[in-house]
Amino acid sequence: MKKLTLFTMLFFVSLSSVSTPLLAVEKDAIVTATPIKEVPADVTKLLSRLEEIKAIDKTTLTRTDKKLLRKEVRAIKSELKEKRHGVYLSVGAFIIIILLLVILL
Repeated sequence: MKKLTLFTMLFFVSLSSVSTPLLAVEKDAIVTATPIKEVPADVTKLLSRLEEIKAIDKTTLTRTDKKLLRKEVRAIKSELKEKRHGVYLSVGAFIIIILLLVILL
């Protein structure tokens, strides 16, 4: 009998703690004006060359031509990676920086 009352109490407690789902209300889209960064001319030139290579019908090419195209694509992609500017931090470095700030302050 005690188990039955215990289970019924747990059942009602679990029902009362269930969260009710919220109804999704459609909101008007907020348009934010983000400044568009100008792409340098050399980057657009490299990107257009990549698009040209993608558009080529590769079934008519010889084996050596395909190799040359692959090498060219790799070179262009590595150039594009080099042109990206920014500082990248790993998660470990970020944690160490936070810990140092907490200790020093």
